[in-house]
Amino acid sequence: MAEQITSAKAIAKTVRIAPRKARLVMELIKGKNAAEALAILQFTPRAGSPIIAKVLKSAIANAEHNYDLDAQNLVVSEAYVNEGPTLKRFRPRAKGSASPINKRTSHITVVVSEVE
Repeated sequence: MAEQITSAKAIAKTVRIAPRKARLVMELIKGKNAAEALAILQFTPRAGSPIIAKVLKSAIANAEHNYDLDAQNLVVSEAYVNEGPTLKRFRPRAKGSASPINKRTSHITVVVSEVE
């Protein structure tokens, strides 16, 4: 007896945005209807919103194509941002010294589930 799959996910790895900034946007869409979440992201003036919208669209497409789920019944069940590898750079400073710059990256995960 095969188990019915009612969720699909999408992951964007090593995205060049700090996890702290991406999490601010991610909190807005947790638990929301997928269409409503896309609308929220469209009108959120933050750097992370287009990136997260892209991952959400991918999760919705995965649900429709791979698991034959209905897009109208999808809800963002899980949405989280993990820290990716940090790009370490240096900025020249006074008296020939240097100070570090950490260019942080994120792994963005969105899981959509079908509501019964």
